[in-house]
Amino acid sequence: MVLYRKYRPQRFAEVVGQEPVVQTLRGALKLGSVAHGYLFTGPRGSGKTTLARLLAKAVNCANLSSQSSGGDKLSIRRSFSEGGYDACGICDSCKEIEDGRSVDLIEIDAASNRGIDEIRELRESARFASMNQRHKVYIIDELHMLTKEAFNALLKTLEEPPAKVIFVLATTEAHKVPATILSRVQRFDFKKITAQQIVGKLAMIAESEGIKITPEALRLLAMQSEGSLRDAESALTKLAAYHTGNIDETVLSEVLGIVPLGVTAEFVGYLLNKQTSEATALVNRLHESGVDLDNFTKGSLEYVRRMLVAKANPVILASFTEEMGDGQAQQIATLAGQVDSQLVLRLTTALLRAQQEMKTSPIPQLPLEMAIIELAQ
Repeated sequence: MVLYRKYRPQRFAEVVGQEPVVQTLRGALKLGSVAHGYLFTGPRGSGKTTLARLLAKAVNCANLSSQSSGGDKLSIRRSFSEGGYDACGICDSCKEIEDGRSVDLIEIDAASNRGIDEIRELRESARFASMNQRHKVYIIDELHMLTKEAFNALLKTLEEPPAKVIFVLATTEAHKVPATILSRVQRFDFKKITAQQIVGKLAMIAESEGIKITPEALRLLAMQSEGSLRDAESALTKLAAYHTGNIDETVLSEVLGIVPLGVTAEFVGYLLNKQTSEATALVNRLHESGVDLDNFTKGSLEYVRRMLVAKANPVILASFTEEMGDGQAQQIATLAGQVDSQLVLRLTTALLRAQQEMKTSPIPQLPLEMAIIELAQ
């Protein structure tokens, strides 16, 4: 089974990295003030669709809410110890949604259903009462892909929402959503999940699944996922399928093409010391082994950025230690203390240019080789 599906949160208490969003939604449940429309926006893999499903579970949970004397507002019958209100996960309603059997939770991919006809169909179906649940919930993913005409049709529905219907709109590009839509929903901005939080979740999964993986490999995997827990969990699935032994940075390089931090540090050291022969040999060795040089250059830029930050603010080294481990963080601090800031800025500029030129270069390693020679002048 794909790990990100197996370990997808089934309750608010299990969500990683989006505490302000979770707390606000729980507060709305407590006060009986769940809105008719929400916009969840943020990076991919940050939990937008997952939280939309959890909201659908919570508003329909038999052990969380019941019809109050005040009409359609939610009144709380049960709370949990994890700091707020949550779906029970055991009632028929929760089980239906969790198993993907609920006809009242409708998920629409706007990337492939982006026209006015699809939204008109949604408007028509929203008029009918829910079949088994208290509330009918529509989740529209990739919202920004809708056509102008489709947005106009959706606007009409949001202006006059049917009773007991909740719309959760999800997008990675909120700036492409018309202001008229934004003004009629509650907006929640999702953050990138931190490397430390991703490491924690991956470590829990690895222990549960009996996957042996080193702390260094976990940290590198988390850094490479760029805040996407889903990407990190998918990568762990691939690693576990390929390698049944102890997974270390070498295995990450073999399976995912992720260059170990030590190799990146070695390359940056060659550039700073103008060791042209060693740097070009390393680049060609990586290319021959199938490493994505664009990704390697990006990793080198991130390493150099950390050097610049360390020179400007040594206090921030503590956060580097949490993300990279004490050894790598200290190496960055040592390198930063040995070189001039102007040289580091030159290195940054050269690597940025190399990465841009890789997009059009017929020879993948050529832009990096040119940067190496330029820095040696």
